[in-house]
Amino acid sequence: MSTRSRRRAVIALGLSAAFVLTGCAAPAGSPVSAPSDATGSIAPALTASPVAVVSPSPSPSVSPSEAAAFPVTVTDDDGTALSLDAEPQHIVSLTPANTEILFELGAGGRVVATDESSDYPADAASLPRVTSFGAAGFTIDVEQIVALDADLVVAGGNGGTPPDAIAQLRDLDIPVLVVYAPSIEGVYHDIALIGQATGEGAAATTLTTDMRAEIDAIQAAVTGSGTAPRTYYEVGYTDTTGQIFAPADQSFLAEMITAAGGDAITTGDPVSYELPLEKLIKADPELILLGVNPFYAPTPEAVKARSGWKVMTAVKNDAIRIVQDTEITRPGPRLPIGLRNLAAAIRPDVTLPVAP
Repeated sequence: MSTRSRRRAVIALGLSAAFVLTGCAAPAGSPVSAPSDATGSIAPALTASPVAVVSPSPSPSVSPSEAAAFPVTVTDDDGTALSLDAEPQHIVSLTPANTEILFELGAGGRVVATDESSDYPADAASLPRVTSFGAAGFTIDVEQIVALDADLVVAGGNGGTPPDAIAQLRDLDIPVLVVYAPSIEGVYHDIALIGQATGEGAAATTLTTDMRAEIDAIQAAVTGSGTAPRTYYEVGYTDTTGQIFAPADQSFLAEMITAAGGDAITTGDPVSYELPLEKLIKADPELILLGVNPFYAPTPEAVKARSGWKVMTAVKNDAIRIVQDTEITRPGPRLPIGLRNLAAAIRPDVTLPVAP
């Protein structure tokens, strides 16, 4: 049976148009327990999609070399080898970070659909959406992806894209590249993977070289002098239950805070993002950062009014600052912007290197 006939047969047999992601948290601030972001890294992106936990991933590999033409084989962050006979022409992106990477590498003109949270660049925002997040959970419209004749789907790992949806797409012979960056270094590697899979390897090398230089310069500036303040970065807070969400110990966000000159207050667990109030009080943050986005916008005044928070040094000293969350927690090309803004909030005493 041909690939196209097989796809039609599966749909005819009643393939659901959406697959529910189980064990995945709602966006930051919702009354749901521990995240399962982007994100997440927090990858997939924390701003409008579920927060992902961090877990060890296989060492991805790329073959043949960067300059090699198609066919090409890459091994993604889930350890799956993906072979592509020709340069993909109908690409679907399932996370905001992947969308930004594709466009930055010059493959944006071949992206035919994205997830509902892909809001940057502007050209991506107008593309068809093949995901949704609602009462039924996180869903993927597999039938729409099939109808778009996708020849590459770039998905989010570590639960960022429902595993059932990935399996169904692969059963339909649609190539799926799963990427998940638990660290800054992982972001560089995933950009390289996406570059190889799309035929934009040279652009990926240029991008990661520039990103690395700027991020290293910012980190050197803030860590070269002074003392790192104990920093609590608020991933989310639920007013009704008092649930607090902060960076997990082994998270992309914790690394970003450290790179920006802070002493990151984490949950004490390698993967859980939930932090008991008692533990936060004991950690006694000297600085509270509120990561705001269109879906979560707390204020310093609201923090001061929370029960039990007045004993913290940061609240006493009015050291509560707002930062734009998207660039900080979205593991993509704008990461240097996020780190620069984070460093400016954590270490305003430091003169940062001039942006290129």
